[in-house]
Formats: sequence, structure tokens, C-alpha cells
Amino acid sequence: MAFDIDMIKAHYAQVAERVNAAREKLGRPLTLAEKILYAHLNPASPLQDYERGEDYVFFSPDRVAMQDATAQMALLQFMMAGKNKVAVPSTVHCDHLIQARVGAAQDLKEANQENSEVYDFLSSVSDKYGIGFWKPGAGIIHQIVLENYSFPGGMMIGTDSHTVNAGGLGMIAIGIGGADAVDVMAGLPWELKMPKLIGIKLTGKMNGWTSAKDIILKVAGIIGAKGGTGYIAEYFGEGAVGLSCTGKGTICNMGAEIGATTSTFGYDDSMKRYLEATGRADVAALAEGVKEHLTGDAEAYANPEKYFDRVIEIDLNTLEPHLNGPFTPDRAWPISTFAKAVEENNFPTKLSVGLIGSCTNSSYEDLTRAASIAKQAADKGLKANAEFTITPGSEQVRFTAERDGILDTLENIGGSVLANACGPCIGMWRRVGAEKQERNAIIHSFNRNFAKRADGNPNTLAFVASPELVTAMTIAGDMKFNPLTDTLINKNGEEVKLDPPTGQELPPKGFDVEDAGYDAPAEDGSGINIVVNPSSNRLQLLTPFVPMTSNDLQGMRLLIKAKGKCTTDHISMAGPWLKYRGHLENISQNCYIGAVNYFNEQTNNVANYAAGNEAEFMPVPDSAIKYQKSGIGTVVFGEDNLGEGSSREHAAMEPRFLGVKAVIVKSFARIHETNLKKQGMLALTFVNPSDYDLVRQDDKVDLLGFDGFAEDKNLTVVLHHADGSQDSFEVAHSYNEMQIGWVRAGSALNKIREEQGA
Repeated sequence: MAFDIDMIKAHYAQVAERVNAAREKLGRPLTLAEKILYAHLNPASPLQDYERGEDYVFFSPDRVAMQDATAQMALLQFMMAGKNKVAVPSTVHCDHLIQARVGAAQDLKEANQENSEVYDFLSSVSDKYGIGFWKPGAGIIHQIVLENYSFPGGMMIGTDSHTVNAGGLGMIAIGIGGADAVDVMAGLPWELKMPKLIGIKLTGKMNGWTSAKDIILKVAGIIGAKGGTGYIAEYFGEGAVGLSCTGKGTICNMGAEIGATTSTFGYDDSMKRYLEATGRADVAALAEGVKEHLTGDAEAYANPEKYFDRVIEIDLNTLEPHLNGPFTPDRAWPISTFAKAVEENNFPTKLSVGLIGSCTNSSYEDLTRAASIAKQAADKGLKANAEFTITPGSEQVRFTAERDGILDTLENIGGSVLANACGPCIGMWRRVGAEKQERNAIIHSFNRNFAKRADGNPNTLAFVASPELVTAMTIAGDMKFNPLTDTLINKNGEEVKLDPPTGQELPPKGFDVEDAGYDAPAEDGSGINIVVNPSSNRLQLLTPFVPMTSNDLQGMRLLIKAKGKCTTDHISMAGPWLKYRGHLENISQNCYIGAVNYFNEQTNNVANYAAGNEAEFMPVPDSAIKYQKSGIGTVVFGEDNLGEGSSREHAAMEPRFLGVKAVIVKSFARIHETNLKKQGMLALTFVNPSDYDLVRQDDKVDLLGFDGFAEDKNLTVVLHHADGSQDSFEVAHSYNEMQIGWVRAGSALNKIREEQGA
């Protein structure tokens, strides 16, 4: 039986009434996204036709999911909220802190030793507040959620940008920062600007080497890394129905790479099969009873241009396998043109490592398709000609794959099975030789490929592909190899060709597992005490942020003017820094160290004028601290889509902790903008993007109009240049009245504490 079955029953019992009421109120057919959103309206937002992309709306999500790296800060904040228990079903998943080095058993053992303090903290807090706890080795959060908690028509939020993976089971699942999670766990309404809608119609049927991964790689190439910002992507059509549930999950997972709020699919037989196979026949039966409300209305799909803000159509009959990269997941190359791209762009021709798995592609089906390539390779006298790693998504998948001989097949050609964790995908990869920073190429089935993300080497060119294509190219060891057309020479000197992959949607003998890795919380956690050692370098209790005043916004100095792409990886790196995610002071030592300084094209080297008019160059965090100790506020300037990537709120909390008052950019990624607001900072955008060019590194900066800070009212920036001249320009914002209240209080958490009398 499923977790939280009573909550699911209650939702399905009222879904028809709520959807029908919304359809009547709006006076038109509804998309699936609209049905789920309107069915989850919080009483603070009465039923009405909310304008997409304009109106802020309050929702009541069904559940919250947190991974261990972000859960630390989320739960440290929740401990300050004055609550005795979470208001909605919530879980913590230990998947981010396990470093990939040797292999699953040894890496997991070392992780348990190195992170015991953090795991004990998360476990005890979960016990105290009624939160389900998934132990290290249980698997990656998004696969665990898909296997155990996702349900068609539900709504969840999670402290990881790839929470959107649950859209594969027909949910609206949205990545958020920890402060948003605190709101929902505290029983407060959760706010989101009503998203616009992209309808993606899939026609035809995939064949040969093409997989679900290639659909989202194609979409990323069409939309770009920020083209989905503010949108929900809804997939429909005969091609969508033909996909497996986990294939749908792969597509939704990588929706984060186009900036989409989330992605989703309508309920169909593939979801029913998956629910039944994962021990949730009860949920499948409930969904069958209301299935007309768990997909978009027929009219919306028949005439999508009338009901979606943008429509894209992809013919699966002609879709090619893709490889996307390097350094951005939206640079798309069809396999037929990739060899030429390698030559023309001077990419390395030798493949160094192929990596399959991660939260994006680690299902049973993914592993069987990769194994089908590995098996025929072994039968044809071939083996991997590059390093080859496999990361199962969950202990259930790993155990079942081992039982069925799949892992043996992958290991037989040279593969190494890593722990059921994020590992290389989020920089937890102790790659031998990475410190040499040699130029090389890797191909993986993960979701992101930003510079330095996987191994810390800025000269590693990472490309994203399906697990089966990664496997084939790893066998070749050649970046120019096209398995659809090219042959290989086997150990006997014979010319052989790989056949297209085959796979199994679900295990014929069913899923199996000895220990899934779940610990249920205590029935009564009131007697549990949470102890944080004051001398710990991993955990630190939080001190409320002090509200800013208009005086704080006078005479500010530039912390950094970031040039070009500036993701959350640039603002708050992962990898070795993950161990400090529960210690705000220590993690702040990585603040903006990966961002490129506009004035010298260097990272982590900025001018500081705290001592006078002569520049002293130093690391970004050191500069922030020096200004802070001198009583000088700081400001950050940036370009487009600042904060793209992970949901990590540390990218907002760190500059807040270090005295940054405002972040002013051409445009923000959605989650990062919200995180800045939640922490009581000013997230502002240039009215005229070219005003970015006016900022000089030795400027003194005034921000005017804060005392009258109000909705739809611009503020003014005045740049006092060192030569005595000045420039001024307007900056816009998207704060509503409630969000302005967060800033006035110092943070959203401060506001909660005020209201709770904590």
C-alpha cells in the first residue's frame, strides 16, 4: 500500500468537484496543468480566472521532499518557525553527500563515517517533527519519490530543482528553496505566480536508437536554457501516450534545464502499470476512478493554440538521438551532425569517461537498454574503451537489476557500479587526475553539464545523451562514433556493428528489495532534543537576519559585476562544498567564487575599496567580509538568467549573510529570484539592460526609493564614479505586498516568527 494513502483518497474524493468548478468559472476546457493548479488553490486565493504570468496565487501542496544537502538549511529554518510537527507529509533523502570514488560499498561506508554528524542531525530532526527519513544508500530523492510518493494529479514542492521529475507520474512538482519548504511544512499557503503554459505535442513513435531522453534534448535545443522560465510544459499526443512512465520522468526531470516551473503528462496506462509495479495498486485504482480529471480536456489537446501560450510539435518518427553540450544543456547536436561538430569546434576526439545513471536516467528500463548494448558488445568481442560508471537511482532498482543480471552485464565490459546517490552528477566525484585540469571530453546521461560541475576541472567538456548512446560511445571510446552508421573493430580484428538497443519497461519478475532504506518518524517526537555542537564545522544554528534600512543602501560598493552565464554553481559551488551546507558561515566562503569578474575576466578576484580609493584585489568572500566589517553594504550586478540551475538557496543566503543588500541583473532564473526575496534581499532588474554597461568597479552605489518600496514602483540606482561624474537609472522589481513584508521583516522566516510569536 502507498504512503499517505488517506491524503491521496481525500484529494481524489474532491478532485471532480474542484476541476468542474474551475472549468465553469473559466468558461472553457482546461489543460492538465490548470486542473491541478486550480484543484490545489489555497483558501487565501479564491477561485477566479488568474492571469498567467501576472497574478500571484496561493496554493496548498500535498507534500514536501528534501535532499540532504538542502534539507539541512531548510530544517534549521523550520526549527525556528515555532512548530511542533510538519503540517503536510514530508521526507528527507540522503543522496547528495556520498562521494563517488571507488565503488558503491566503499564509497557508502566512507560517506557514513564522514557525514555521521549531518545524518544524525537530519534523522533526529525528522523523528522530532514527523518527517520520513531515507537513509544514505536508499537512492536519489527523485527516483525514491517517483517510486513511492508521486501520484497523478497531485502537487508537491521539493528543495531541489529536479523535483520536477515527479511530473512523469502526472504531478505538478516544483523545485523551491528551503524557505518555501518551511512555509508549507508550517501549514502556510505557498505562493507562486500563475505560470504560463507550453504545450508540447508528440506525434509518431520512437524507433531504433531514439529514447525519451532525446525528446527533452531536442526541446532544450528549441527553447533554450531560459525559454521555459515562468512556464509549465505539458506534453500530450499519441507520442506522449506511447512513452513509459519513467521515460516521462526523464523528460520532466530535464525540464529544469529549460527553466520551466515544471513539466507534466496526463494520466495513462503507463502510469497505471508503474503504480501497480511499485506496490501502489491502491493508488492506481483510485486514479482510474477519476482519470478524466487527471489529463487535459480533449478540446485543449485538439486545438492547443487556443489553450496554451506556446505550442511545439515534435515528430518522434523522425527524431534523432542527440548529444547536448558542452557547458550548457541546451546546445543540441543530432547524432548525424555530431562528428562534424567535434571537428569544427575542436572538441576532443577521444572519449575519456562515459557515465550513466543519476536522477534523470537510472530506471530499470534505462539500465536494460544500456545493458542490451553491453551484452551484444561482449558477444561481438568488444569492451569499453573509456572509463565507464553506472549509478543506480534507488536501492530497489539496484537490487532488482542485480538479481536480473543487468549489473553483471554492464560490469563485464568494464563498467563500475557506484553508490545509489547523485555522485558525479552534482560534483561528488573524486576523479583521479582532475586536478591536472587537462582538456578532455566526457558523455553522461545526467541533466546538467556546466563547467567544473562534474569533476571540478574547467577543461572537462561534458555532453548529455541517453544511457544507451553513452554506453555505445564508451565502447567506441571515440567522440566521433555514430552507432547508427559506424562499425567497430573487435578483439579478433573483425568489423562489427552495434544493433539498436532493446529494453524492458518494468522487470518481468517484479521489483524486489531487501532493505529499501526508509525510517518512519516517531509517533510522538516531543521528547526528542536536537543538539548542535557549537564548535561543529558542519552544522550551525541560525541567527535571524537584520532588516535593512534606506541608510544601508547608501554608499554601497560593488562586490562583483558578474559577466556572462552565472548559475547557482557559480554563486555557490557544490562538490566539496556540500559538506558545509548546514553551516552558513563556512559555506559562505564559496560565495560567488565561480563567477567571472567583468573587469578582469577572472574568477574569485575582485577589487576592494574598504581602505580608501586604491584597489586591493582579493577573493570575493574576503572582499564581502572586509566591507561588512567596515560597515559598508555591497551590491551584485549580473546579466541574463542569473541563478540558472539548482534550487540551492545557499546562493541567496550566502550573499545575505555577507552583507549584500541588492542583486541587480538583466533577468533572473525563477527559483533564485524567489530565494533572494525569501531571505529579505532586493532582487532587481534593469529597466534598460544596457545600463549594466554603466557600472564601474570603483563606483559608490546608492539605491533610492526604499522607504516607499511598493508594488509596481521602480527604484533608482545612482552610480557615483571615482572621477566625480555619476549615472542614474531605474530598476524594476516583481515584489508583491507580502514579499515586501519579507524584506521589511528581514526575511520570510522572520515574518513567520513574528506571526507565530516565536
